[in-house]
Amino acid sequence: MDIPVDAPTGLAMTLDPLVTRILAPNPSPFTYTGTQTYLVGTTELAVIDPGPDDPEHIAALVSAIAGRKVLAILCTHTHRDHSPAAAPLKALTSAPIIGCAPLSLADAGPRADASFDAGYAPDRVLADGERIAGPDWTLSAVATPGHTSNHLCFALEESGGLFSGDHVMGWSTTVVAPPDGDMAAYMRSLDKLMHRAGDRTYFPAHGEPIARPHRFVRGLIGHRKQREGQILRLLEAGTGTVPAMVERMYVGLDPRLNGAAGRSVLAHLIDLRDRGLVSEEGDAWKRA
Repeated sequence: MDIPVDAPTGLAMTLDPLVTRILAPNPSPFTYTGTQTYLVGTTELAVIDPGPDDPEHIAALVSAIAGRKVLAILCTHTHRDHSPAAAPLKALTSAPIIGCAPLSLADAGPRADASFDAGYAPDRVLADGERIAGPDWTLSAVATPGHTSNHLCFALEESGGLFSGDHVMGWSTTVVAPPDGDMAAYMRSLDKLMHRAGDRTYFPAHGEPIARPHRFVRGLIGHRKQREGQILRLLEAGTGTVPAMVERMYVGLDPRLNGAAGRSVLAHLIDLRDRGLVSEEGDAWKRA
């Protein structure tokens, strides 16, 4: 994977009068340039997706906070590239950990993202629509299950920004990996964002800000529908196993990502099965 050279880690970059971004030093084929932590506010702050428990990244966050009061440390979900820095940052700032519910899932299958953070311990879990506020900012929780069952986005009401975590990323499609990842829930969550009128910019955890978010989400929905159509056509042609589908659907894919692609195909198949369109026979699938 080629990582852009203009993606410096540890530097505080102002993206909006209320939004500062700090990139963690964890680039990979699964995180792109790394996980992006956001500081929201000017005099009193919220920290969104504190990132991995990496001393270099935590030091960069403390430097960017620059002695200001942190009112909340928020996590969109509990994959290990997003939430583990919450606990050490809480110890340094005394700020409560707020946001998604705890979720720790044993999963030995091939992933295309980080495993779950078993140590995540929030002081407060936000329900859909709940708000927290500082002197010049208001963040409301937007429940967006699919990538994980506990995924939240956070809407910045003052500017129309939406911190989209891994639900909508600026560099790649989102991983939906069973057993916790749920394609039907993911599609419902995308549709939910399509019906939100006030969001003007998405700030994803990976990749650049998304300036035309509804058009972008429409493209994601279309991509998933295309994948679904591919799977149904392959089943009609007699290709019935996940590895065989991956070989046909992901031509030229980095072999390191084959397992992850298989999880995505499986997520589609489970959704199609639950809708009565396909059936399962051992390791093989067929049209219902």
